[in-house]
Amino acid sequence: MNFMLDIQLPKAEKQITHHHKILSVGSCFTEHIGGALADLKFDLLQNPNGILFDPSSVSSSLLSYIQNKQYSNDDLFQLNEVWQSWQHHSRFSGVDKENVLSGINESQTTAHQFLRKADWLIITLGTSFSYRLEKVHWDDNLQIPFGAGAVANCHRAPAQWFEKYLMPAAEIIEALDYTIHQLFQFNKDVNIIFTISPVRHIRDGVMENNRSKARLIEAVHHLVNKLDRLYYFPAYELVIDILRDYRFYSEDMVHPNYLATDFVLEKFLATYTGGETSILIKELTSLNIAQKHKPSHPTTDAHKKFLKSSLDKVKSLMQQYPHINFKKEIDYFSNELK
Repeated sequence: MNFMLDIQLPKAEKQITHHHKILSVGSCFTEHIGGALADLKFDLLQNPNGILFDPSSVSSSLLSYIQNKQYSNDDLFQLNEVWQSWQHHSRFSGVDKENVLSGINESQTTAHQFLRKADWLIITLGTSFSYRLEKVHWDDNLQIPFGAGAVANCHRAPAQWFEKYLMPAAEIIEALDYTIHQLFQFNKDVNIIFTISPVRHIRDGVMENNRSKARLIEAVHHLVNKLDRLYYFPAYELVIDILRDYRFYSEDMVHPNYLATDFVLEKFLATYTGGETSILIKELTSLNIAQKHKPSHPTTDAHKKFLKSSLDKVKSLMQQYPHINFKKEIDYFSNELK
């Protein structure tokens, strides 16, 4: 008896290898997958603006990387003693204005340089809802820059400061279509993989979340069918339609858990990698497990033999794949053997 639908994803016509550069932008779900790809030694730059959810924020961030936009003091605002940017995640925020600005602009420069040479861009969209900064009242001590339009992060500012706006599919298509053409002019070799995040935005409401996801799906498929070098990976469908059970969600019943993200990653790798890359992934997975191993008796000869064997494997991989940095693994197993 089968307890889930079977899904056969064809091999992608273009494959990702460890020689490629991958830029990943979008929702928190892309950070789970991106983190796993980084653990597997892919050359990956992830979310230079921090987590982004809606097409408007994703498009504006990508355009800013192309332009190598450098932010100024006027682009920051202070709220609750913390300096922040409407276009960046709170991980860039801080009490020192100059440090915040420096961190943002360093990230911009890194993204600009990386995107110019990137082989792959993975875009994960989370919601069609966009938040637009409205006219507000504030006291003389609060400095709020306006003219930003859609914001990437509300930074827990009062809800009445914003208009919650459900982007029509046509507007999503227009924003992404323009951005893609700019990307192709900036980097004529980049390939783009779109995914829709399976994280459910229940705070918007169940029906509203479904409307939001439907617009993303419609817009993305329109673009993929229209333009070359665009691909769609069904992360959303794998969780919602194939797994479709709350045991694959975290306790909040909103975010897919480790089992679900690992399932999606497995399908992604099966679709976009193969040959020597797949063999290397198995070796790297084995090393990652070895590093997480917590021995009951770390001083035994058996454990030292295990560490020595793992270190020898790393050294062998270094010779086979000189373009991959194994310093972290060398340091770990060497220090454990001391």
